[in-house]
Amino acid sequence: MGLNSLNLSFWFLVCFFRFASASTHVSYDALVAHETTGRNLLQATKSCDEDFTKKNYTIITSRCKGPEYPKKHCCGALTEFACPFSEKINDLNNDCARTMFSYINLYGKYPPGLFAHLCQGGQKGLSCDADPPASPATPLSTPPAFLFLTSASLTIFSLFL
Repeated sequence: MGLNSLNLSFWFLVCFFRFASASTHVSYDALVAHETTGRNLLQATKSCDEDFTKKNYTIITSRCKGPEYPKKHCCGALTEFACPFSEKINDLNNDCARTMFSYINLYGKYPPGLFAHLCQGGQKGLSCDADPPASPATPLSTPPAFLFLTSASLTIFSLFL
């Protein structure tokens, strides 16, 4: 019995550290990656493995409306939409950021560079720490401190079994 609970605790910790190491921001480089129009002769990029054609862009298009384009609404909607894909968007070796912004601009008919100029965030870019409303069933919506306390409690509890 004790070995099974120790094994369960081990796998729980592995899952915890996997989700805790996920990217917590959308980098500034990813925000401006869609603006580059020059040729990248030596920097071949892979195609994005995330299918942005089937995403629901109404998160952005319903909140970020012109001609004013309010910063609070536009940047909040962009963060809510992009944070689940932050690891792929931040990888400058693929074209995920460019693909995502091309669809955002296609469906929202936004001026070029709107989000890059409007939503600059901090030094690392837009923070994904400001938890947008998400369903509690998604593992990434659970705060890391809660996961740590839960895993520590399970580990200590398994020692008493």
